[in-house]
Amino acid sequence: MQLGQNQRMSDAAAPKETSSELVEALYAELRHVARRERWQMGASPTLQTTALINETYLKLHRADCWNDRQHFLRAAAIAMRQVLVDAARERMTIKRGGGIKADTLSAADRVAAASDDEVIQVDTALLRLGAFDPRLAQIVECRFFAGYSEPETAAALHISERTVRRDWTKAKAWLYTELNPA
Repeated sequence: MQLGQNQRMSDAAAPKETSSELVEALYAELRHVARRERWQMGASPTLQTTALINETYLKLHRADCWNDRQHFLRAAAIAMRQVLVDAARERMTIKRGGGIKADTLSAADRVAAASDDEVIQVDTALLRLGAFDPRLAQIVECRFFAGYSEPETAAALHISERTVRRDWTKAKAWLYTELNPA
């Protein structure tokens, strides 16, 4: 019994990692996720992979420490969602052309998986889903906005992969009916 108490005290006394330490340690993983998300969201020329990571870091750097790496990755997924949605909203403003895409010569820029309008619609539906079932909304943030795999999502949310699969199916069905009312 005494050993357990000492162990808990040493765990509590262990220093927690700061944002800059975690970004440094997990930079390659964050870069991979950001690159994948940029590609899925249409690879906007105004928001490069490094810029997405930097914007994510700016949202996270104020936190002094994190419980663990999964806590940091979960927060990074939310921050990436916010950055991507803010960038989509910015591009959709009338001041910047109201969503009209500039015609470029690069073929890579022409392959877009989701328009800015779709990203904003998903974000709005996700807010409604979060009010209904917060865990389903967290899974969508991890899977859709951060591009995490089932094991990565399970680790970030501290749930089983089976729960992720089941909830991901529920969330996709719910979002489909929300985004396609007809």
